[in-house]
Amino acid sequence: MKKIIDARLSALRNRMKDARIDATIIPQTDPHHSEYIADHWQVRRWLSGFTGSAGSLVVTADKALLWTDSRYFLQAAQQLEGTGIELMKEGLPATPSISAYLTGELPQGAVVGIDGNLFSVSEAADLRSALGKHHMNLDTHFDVIDSIWEDRPDLPDAPVFIHEVKYSGEEASSKIEKILAATATQGASSILVSALDEIAWILNIRSRDVNCNPVATAFLYLSAKGSTLFIKEEKLTGDIVRYLADNGVKTAPYASLLTFLATLPADTTVLVEAPRTSQTVVDTLGARAVAGASPVPMLKAIKNDVQIAGIRSAMEHDGAALVAAFMEIERMMREGETLTELAVSEILTRYRSRQPHYFDESFETIAGYGPHGAIVHYSATEESSSTVENHGLLLIDSGAQYLTGTTDITRTICMGTPTPEERRDFTLVMKGHIALGTAIFPEGTCGMQLDALARQYLWKEGLSYLHGTGHGVGHFLNVHEGPQSIRLNYMPAPLTPGMLTSNEPGLYRTGVHGIRCENLVLTIPAFTTEFGNFYRFETMTLFPFDRALFDTAIMTAEEIAWVNGYHDMVYNRLSPLLDGDQAAWLREKTLPL
Repeated sequence: MKKIIDARLSALRNRMKDARIDATIIPQTDPHHSEYIADHWQVRRWLSGFTGSAGSLVVTADKALLWTDSRYFLQAAQQLEGTGIELMKEGLPATPSISAYLTGELPQGAVVGIDGNLFSVSEAADLRSALGKHHMNLDTHFDVIDSIWEDRPDLPDAPVFIHEVKYSGEEASSKIEKILAATATQGASSILVSALDEIAWILNIRSRDVNCNPVATAFLYLSAKGSTLFIKEEKLTGDIVRYLADNGVKTAPYASLLTFLATLPADTTVLVEAPRTSQTVVDTLGARAVAGASPVPMLKAIKNDVQIAGIRSAMEHDGAALVAAFMEIERMMREGETLTELAVSEILTRYRSRQPHYFDESFETIAGYGPHGAIVHYSATEESSSTVENHGLLLIDSGAQYLTGTTDITRTICMGTPTPEERRDFTLVMKGHIALGTAIFPEGTCGMQLDALARQYLWKEGLSYLHGTGHGVGHFLNVHEGPQSIRLNYMPAPLTPGMLTSNEPGLYRTGVHGIRCENLVLTIPAFTTEFGNFYRFETMTLFPFDRALFDTAIMTAEEIAWVNGYHDMVYNRLSPLLDGDQAAWLREKTLPL
């Protein structure tokens, strides 16, 4: 692999030399600023060999470095070994930002080249400003990958299908009307939507263009004078074209977007959100661009009654599938059959796929046994897949896409007799999970203001975790969505009734074990006083935690009561979907602590 990476970087450096570029930055994204991307856009992965979903590669004339966050420190170190690419651990005090590194490494007058399609307006502006202070320049037109990636995959062409209103709860035309009304309040007559999950939500369409994310590669221009979906036309049937037309949307080739934008009348105003719109798009629009906040993320994040009912159904069927899957895992261990991390993933998918409305996984299952559990976004391969033994901890983070909703659940399972450290670590994580899950908070509260509730018990012991505590979850859409988030850094979106968010504190001891406990929670009204409206979380996920790992000696009576109450709910909701043996297994797993 080292020779392959060397050859690819050498080819890139030759293009840089021809273009008089001193350094280039290759992010892990696409022109839609997606977290998970189609193979066509996996440029950073192709150049570096690192497969994580976050991180940027920087290449100079004689160096290559990869910045990624704490979720991928261990994985990146393993995958970059021998390539000559240096790992830069993003977020640590000793690690400079990319711009700080470049301004310290390159001489005055140096040129940094980027593909403006892959950088947002905000990102490009910040980089240009940082470079300019050191008399360096930014070239946003350095797009040379097609010339060196000879067998680059084509844009995806999976067919588009309609997500029926009986699942989505609202017609596309109604959503478009709301979006345009909100757009007008910001002084724009139209809006360009780049995010794939937003387009899928607005139009009630889905596809298979991105692994585990049921989205279609497209751009959407919305205007009261006429809306256009820019998409690879081979993806559309006549029925889909007619359906879109019925909702006031015509279609055009995906590659024609920039030409369309460039030829809009001069008096047209297009709302663009600087952090989520490509620099190339805004360069093309010129004076027509109106900077503002897109109304779509908040509208999408607040699920309607039909969606919420669907999510409840999806959780029940997902929980029933997990009962069957975990029974299979226990049987294999009991009978001495070989169980690998990859086999765990296969078992979960097999049982989920038998459930009503199943579509796909919502992300690739993370099954990390022992030390692999400490790699936050570990992905087992044929080479790395460990055999699960009758001791230690098995961390399983998995989820599914159902037509009725998206699931995401993490459970940490003891494969033998738990050690005192395993029980204590697990219980400290669960104490934080319970504290967050039972929080009551006033209207306007953001996730940042609640994050410490989940970390407090770990912090008291000098322990912590580096990832966020919660992310928004889509409805038969991306498993990660905004605008809400529960994390330490500032995220201004308030937690609002109808939002579905994860609750997933963790603890990771490198080389020993990883622990994460995750449920999805729905923000709902709690009560109203003279001080205003107060909200709380309703736990939506339905599957027991491993009772053997609880250390009740460090739990309060209220915490124990919460676990017992949650387990009662799990049994009562799931048992009608189970056969006799499955119900008996679940009854045992949900006995009171």
